[in-house]
Amino acid sequence: MRIIRYLAQEGDIRFAAEQPDGRCFDVRGDIFKAFEVTGHESNMVKLLAPLEPRVILCIGLNYRKHAEETGAKIPEWPVLFLKSPNTLQNPGDPIVIPTKLRSNEVDYECELAVIIGRECKNVSKDQALEFVFGYTAANDVSARDWQKRFSGGQFCRGKSFDTFAPLGPAILTRDEIPNPNSLGIATRVNGKVRQSSNTSDMLFDVPTLVEFLSGSTTLYPGTVILTGTPEGVGMAMNPPQYLAPGDFVEIEIDKIGVLSNPVVAEE
Repeated sequence: MRIIRYLAQEGDIRFAAEQPDGRCFDVRGDIFKAFEVTGHESNMVKLLAPLEPRVILCIGLNYRKHAEETGAKIPEWPVLFLKSPNTLQNPGDPIVIPTKLRSNEVDYECELAVIIGRECKNVSKDQALEFVFGYTAANDVSARDWQKRFSGGQFCRGKSFDTFAPLGPAILTRDEIPNPNSLGIATRVNGKVRQSSNTSDMLFDVPTLVEFLSGSTTLYPGTVILTGTPEGVGMAMNPPQYLAPGDFVEIEIDKIGVLSNPVVAEE
């Protein structure tokens, strides 16, 4: 099933099931517990990010070629950092380059996002996908200067400015993607391909990540896991090519679709 979240004409926020012909029908109930698709066709005003994450857990250096292009050592364990909830951005809404805490090195990162659907702790790799609700596309927007030089070696400041986590355009439930590590993934900036890879290149696949992140740690429904980005980030280009106001970024993942966002400067 393909699930979207939207602002309705009545002013409330709803979930809906998108049909192959593009029509959407409202969903009744809790998508993480029990829900049903109604016969009421959605009266959408605006497409929103497909959920409001309980927490955003992010994995760094999870594609071998990306680790190599940045000169980083291949990690023995998954590298974990967090993005705060204020980073969430809707499809079509702008990525905002910070000017108060100024960044001149804002970068894109296409990522497969995993959405946990059932509370879990200490799950095994073999059972991990049973706790996944579905998948969507993400852009782990990163201010490299704050990530690398201005924050004492930790990632959170450079990763957690407003609008730095676009998600969407929809959630594809796990039955639609039986193997999340066989998906083409790409980034285009102003129509030009910057990243083009496959999730099969992950150092730690999705079941391994769920096993690791649930170790001695409870994962709740609505937890979003960003699984890392492939090679081709702007920081690694020669010379580096960072995002600028007026740019247009597209993240595309097989089956899930295209997540698009313009880029503007903070007022």
